[in-house]
Amino acid sequence: MPRKPLVLGFAGPSGSGKTTLLAAVLPLLTAHGLSVSCIKHTHHAVDMDTPGKDTWIFREGGAREVILASEARFVLQRAYTPESPELDLDALVGRLDAVDVVLVEGFRPHGHPKILVYRPSLGKPLPAPERLTSLLAVATDQPDHPDLADIGVPLLPLNEPAAVAAFAVERLGMERA
Repeated sequence: MPRKPLVLGFAGPSGSGKTTLLAAVLPLLTAHGLSVSCIKHTHHAVDMDTPGKDTWIFREGGAREVILASEARFVLQRAYTPESPELDLDALVGRLDAVDVVLVEGFRPHGHPKILVYRPSLGKPLPAPERLTSLLAVATDQPDHPDLADIGVPLLPLNEPAAVAAFAVERLGMERA
């Protein structure tokens, strides 16, 4: 039975650099020999389909799930309904192929280990402690900011993805399955 992948989240206010940091850490983890998948959560309504195209017609016709497949990749679309509500993070991770690590953006309240991306210059407050479950570290460009004085976790250099990746590998004991 394959082991469950490690899940590492990147959380923080909009515009703080979560995607940029995750995208920079990802190739460093793969260079370390780890297989990695990613999940991004958004609060925006997303529709990757085009009205009038075949997959759109299938969905509009009542298909519960639609897969668009080519030689290079496939895309699975599933619309949530009252009978089939939004999947939680564990269910989404369970739908992925077996990998060593799943990097997650969003899902802040979920209990997976996470790194908070925090830029005080944005003027957005530090999230409340109860919203920072399983916080491993804060990646910031201002480690001396007063908001971070009593944070109680390591402060990582936001603009040094290699340091963030090394911390994650060591702290979570990331290794190939």
